Amino acid sequence: MNATNRTEQIESTEDVVDSNLAAVSEVEAGIRDFVRNDIAYLRRPPAGATETVPLDASAEATVNNVNSLIQRVAGTSLAEIEKLISELESLRDLLHAEGQRVQREISGYAQLSQAAMKSTRMIADNVTQWKRAADGLRNS
Repeated sequence: MNATNRTEQIESTEDVVDSNLAAVSEVEAGIRDFVRNDIAYLRRPPAGATETVPLDASAEATVNNVNSLIQRVAGTSLAEIEKLISELESLRDLLHAEGQRVQREISGYAQLSQAAMKSTRMIADNVTQWKRAADGLRNS
């Protein structure tokens, strides 16, 4: 009986999930249609406007002023971006050099550590030999 209830619960859960997915798909389709209809006029040229309308003198001056302003702002921004790029490149080079230095330091430390271990073993072996020799002399 429990198996039947669980099967029914799973089936009802799957039905709910399917209906939720269908609702989500329907909403997404509605949103797509709305966006397509909303911006469709932006894609189409205006009726009867096959060629550009010439600007009058004041409009042309305004366009030129806006263009020069954009070029000045963009020029400043581009200069700042170029400066930032060069600073980042120099920092990258510095980090690369420091990474190599740290690797050399670690390698030197490892060699020093190995030499210290060998020296310590040699000293420990010599002390052990001296202790055996001293014990041999005492026992004689």
